[in-house]
Amino acid sequence: MRNLATDTESPAATRELGAKLGNALRAAPNTSPIVIYLSGELGAGKTTFVSGLLRAMGVTGAVRSPTYTLIEPYDLGERAIYHLDLYRLSDARDLEMLALRDLLQPGSVLLVEWAERGAGVLPLPDLTLLLRYPESIDAANVRRTLIVEAATETGEYLLNKLVARVS
Repeated sequence: MRNLATDTESPAATRELGAKLGNALRAAPNTSPIVIYLSGELGAGKTTFVSGLLRAMGVTGAVRSPTYTLIEPYDLGERAIYHLDLYRLSDARDLEMLALRDLLQPGSVLLVEWAERGAGVLPLPDLTLLLRYPESIDAANVRRTLIVEAATETGEYLLNKLVARVS
């Protein structure tokens, strides 16, 4: 499978890139759930990226980080989006209380920050996004590198749509 590596120069640019993936998701078929892992250090821009994606998907209310609640649901009619943040998860088995299997319906999207903490319990991802600080940190510390990898046919579809929007 192929990947995309790109840099963003500001939080606004990170949100814009998230919006481009959100637009790709809007165009994706609703035949199966879509799982997207977001990885990266604290402050790397995972939630910033997700906020852009959610806005593009049609979320108009507050976009909250689910750091303390573990999950924030967004019902958008034909799409249900679940934003998970597993940073505070101490054991992957604790995910059972979220009833993930019930969330994995056709048209649903799981956006999972700190997915590595749910290893062995989470469904495999369609896309994996890694946000990181570039080798040379800029003075304002706002630049980020984003690497997107597709792991499934659905992920490949989304990656192709994203590449077309980034180019």
